[in-house]
Amino acid sequence: MAGKNKVKVRMSEMAKREERWAWLFIAPPFIGFMCFMAYPIVFALIVSMSRWTGINSLWGNIVGLRNYIEILQDAKFWQSMGTTLIYMIGIPIGMILGIIIAMGLNRNLPGKRLLTTMYYVPVVSSLVAVSILWAWVFNYDYGLLNGIWKIITGQHGPNWLGDEKMIKISMIIFMVWKGLGGTIILYLAGLQNIPRDYYEAAEIDGASGWEKFRNITLPLLSPVTFYVLITSLIGGFQVFVEVQVMASNGGPNYSAATVVFYLYEKAFKNGQLGYGSAIAVILAIIIFAITALNFWGQNKWVNTDI
Repeated sequence: MAGKNKVKVRMSEMAKREERWAWLFIAPPFIGFMCFMAYPIVFALIVSMSRWTGINSLWGNIVGLRNYIEILQDAKFWQSMGTTLIYMIGIPIGMILGIIIAMGLNRNLPGKRLLTTMYYVPVVSSLVAVSILWAWVFNYDYGLLNGIWKIITGQHGPNWLGDEKMIKISMIIFMVWKGLGGTIILYLAGLQNIPRDYYEAAEIDGASGWEKFRNITLPLLSPVTFYVLITSLIGGFQVFVEVQVMASNGGPNYSAATVVFYLYEKAFKNGQLGYGSAIAVILAIIIFAITALNFWGQNKWVNTDI
């Protein structure tokens, strides 16, 4: 009987007004998400299953999964994907340098603020501008690097951007330099958030500097390390501007081209928007899978107890 005698609660005018305002505030981000996120994703999925060029009919050129099959058999795609993975060697290098420099800046050094600013300037600088600058630095005939090399060794330096192996090393050096400032700032903030009591207790117990670093600093910096790792991996799969500026044709024998650079060439230079969209979908799946895997395994090594 109690279930049949339900009392219908009427909303007051104030509650109704609050609900209307709530929907009003929710509407703009929801509309923005639908227009600028959901629609492009769905459209890209549809285009990836077509031979659309941007000019011909989209619905008349649907080919199903043929683009994906061709990509898996595309040697240039795998070459560019391999190069992208090679560039990610710079991620652990940047993280190691970042934590070392951050530990130095965490001390009361003279000129600490100036040094911090200098390290962070590349992060906020135009990527195109600094890429042009580094292209001059790596120039074979009159670049700064080879000029210094000749002064020290008396011999001409390597062809940094003209050799298949050296161009990869050059790009890794540049990428580490460009992202180092952000990594330093994050690690510096993490170090300043660690209570001094931990170190004082470790010193009383007779712990060495290495033991304090291994048992206190590294574990308590693991959330920062996790964040830097995730963002660096996502950014590493999206490298494009550096290659476009420093090796506009993809480098010698396409040795510098990344997967996004290859996507750009296919979609916008060759007019194969369907093929390019299929590459973009595959890249998105790879990034999502790696990110999800990292989040799944974070409980095994990320320490959030401070």
